[in-house]
Amino acid sequence: MNVSNGRSKGRRVAVTGVGVVSPNGVGLESYQDSLREGRGGIDTIAAFDAGSLSCQVAGEVKDIRPQDFLPAKELKRTGRAVHLAIPAVHEALQRAGLCVKRMSLEEKQSWGVILGSGGGAPDFLEEQYRLYYTEQLRKLSAYNISSSTIGSLSSEISIYFGFHGASHVISTGCTSSTDALGYAFNMIRFGLADHIVTGGTDATITPAVMQGFCVMQVVTRSRNDEPVKASRPFDRGRDGFVLGEGAWILIFEERELALARGARIYAEVLGYGSTCDAYHRVRLDPAAEEPARAMTKAIEDAGVAKDEVGYIALHGTSTVLNDKIETLATKLCFGKRARDIPMSSVKSMIGHPQGASGVAGVVAAICGMNGGFLPPTINLEESDPECDLNYIPNSSVTKSVDVSLCNCIGFGSKNSALVIERGDAP
Repeated sequence: MNVSNGRSKGRRVAVTGVGVVSPNGVGLESYQDSLREGRGGIDTIAAFDAGSLSCQVAGEVKDIRPQDFLPAKELKRTGRAVHLAIPAVHEALQRAGLCVKRMSLEEKQSWGVILGSGGGAPDFLEEQYRLYYTEQLRKLSAYNISSSTIGSLSSEISIYFGFHGASHVISTGCTSSTDALGYAFNMIRFGLADHIVTGGTDATITPAVMQGFCVMQVVTRSRNDEPVKASRPFDRGRDGFVLGEGAWILIFEERELALARGARIYAEVLGYGSTCDAYHRVRLDPAAEEPARAMTKAIEDAGVAKDEVGYIALHGTSTVLNDKIETLATKLCFGKRARDIPMSSVKSMIGHPQGASGVAGVVAAICGMNGGFLPPTINLEESDPECDLNYIPNSSVTKSVDVSLCNCIGFGSKNSALVIERGDAP
């Protein structure tokens, strides 16, 4: 498969492994099946009693046993974002045909970890505060500080697997994992690394975080009795997003090195773009010019023509403002062709996993491109006149696509986009 001449800037970067821990499926195959079937994973919050909150639903990961990967003492020392990420990294490495136990020290020194996360470990920190202020315990965990910092997430992965390369966490709000992928992409294509474990993990469904979003009035309040229908991007009746959690991990490798060891190529990363509205800490600039420019920058960086983009993985949060502005930004970027491009928001099925949302969309695009289908936007029952593009309503469609654009918009006026190409994996 060849697209224009988008590989002129440095080395080529291949995705050789994928791991998923998601509210609507643990494991890549389960996630792909859920996307194809339009199966949502949003339900009434089970992690704590949310009865006093205006929003009582979330996309929680249910079918995961962190104790199968981490001993009890390590579970106590780390937050849920780590508990979700480690199984996803295991799967990604396995699908990449890599066995860490067989790697030499020299090989491990060539592996880096670049993760995106918006929240870090709020569950760990909130529990420490509860013990201190409510139960008046003066002796807290010795890991109270180290495990509650966002930067500790990549450290935990590096330590667990023994990777000695760069170990960084990108935390730019909702765009965190898209920016982490862009950072990893640039490190490999410009010769600063050969192999990187990258992606995103977030687990912020906690009492204080939920209450904070409720106070901001950005989460839905009208679907507590119908959780599976609560997240409804681009629908006229949407009134806020649904918080989600999960980990989506990719293995990035320099393409020739990957091919030399016989690796499957799930996708190839072609381009990355990022901009800032410089407008407001939580509101988007209604002009939509900067998210459009981020998409354009990614496409130009990829070296592809805009008419080669066959699918767009949208940010699509299900908030009134975000969905309208993203629709406008897409029109500004693609002009009249915007109406011809199929696009969708996976958040309709998994909720909004904060900093991990970008990579969740990237993996959805990879699933669709390799599976011959395009994921739907479920719960799109009544069209919003200001959201008038092809969001693939309610059911996936059978379609072969070679190039996808993955879009992300975040608090703090941040916008990021990534362009990927279909690989050769079955």
